[in-house]
Amino acid sequence: MAFPPPNPTFHDPEALNAARVAWAHVATTIARYEPVTLVAGLDQGADAGRYVQEHPDITILERPLDDAWMRDIGPTFTVEADGGLAAVDWVFNGWGAQQWARWEEDAKIATAIAEHVGVPVRHSALTNEGGGIHVDGEGTVLLTDTVQLGKERNPGWTREQVEAEIHEQLGTSKAIWLPRGLTRDYDSFGTRGHVDIVATFVRPGVVAVHLQQNAAHPDHEVSGEIVALLQSSTDAAGRQLEVVPIPAPEVLSDQEGWVDYSYINHYVGNGVVVVGTFDDPGDARALALLAELYPGRTIETADGRAIFANGGGVHCITQQQPAV
Repeated sequence: MAFPPPNPTFHDPEALNAARVAWAHVATTIARYEPVTLVAGLDQGADAGRYVQEHPDITILERPLDDAWMRDIGPTFTVEADGGLAAVDWVFNGWGAQQWARWEEDAKIATAIAEHVGVPVRHSALTNEGGGIHVDGEGTVLLTDTVQLGKERNPGWTREQVEAEIHEQLGTSKAIWLPRGLTRDYDSFGTRGHVDIVATFVRPGVVAVHLQQNAAHPDHEVSGEIVALLQSSTDAAGRQLEVVPIPAPEVLSDQEGWVDYSYINHYVGNGVVVVGTFDDPGDARALALLAELYPGRTIETADGRAIFANGGGVHCITQQQPAV
């Protein structure tokens, strides 16, 4: 994870503190189940330690840092054919060179973490983020047309070239392309369609999908389109996908416009699933569905509103390192 630094995203002291409290809650929750490394900006390690209450299973690592979305700036870890661990360093350009974004330091974080862990790193030529991919562990990857094929990230790349690079780096063999992401994700502070707020593999052959049931929300059409696409898709093993819709929270908008609050954007760890909730009537239903989908794991919650207010969710601020 990364500790939120002062920057244009966390634009005032109150917003910065709220973000740090939310991030710290997620970090200390996960640390009850597995060790956490928290990257803090230079000279911000002491502050980070105070927010996580000097938790014994949280290691603070100081590195130059622009933002706090570790899913996107951190390495994508892979388990190699020989059983060893390695890391992919995608090109990172601030979610498509967004006007507000800074990424000079964040573009170096993936390699810095790989070096800290002591694993070999592969530098991909593809502009991509961890939130823009989901894999099933058996050869299938979910992608989005407006992310990997967007002109802001990979101008001139063909679908075939993107797939070839993704498969080379991840060991996958089949890509399922979603046409677009959720509506709010195309606003000023959005990612232009990350898949990790829309759909995720629960296990091979089973995918959970965000479902906006209210026809007044533009994501009603979006999610319906994606559910239908995935229901007609097969994975790398030739299985017809089992699609499990997870209904969106009932709240439709905030002061900025349509919300993209989603229970899909959760973190799966050792014995735990950390889910953002929204003080919404839909919370209990979503948590019950996720408990059924992840038997044997404890469902823990975090205030999803505090994280989404800055542009993402629990999955966006975490990045797992597999044991080998």
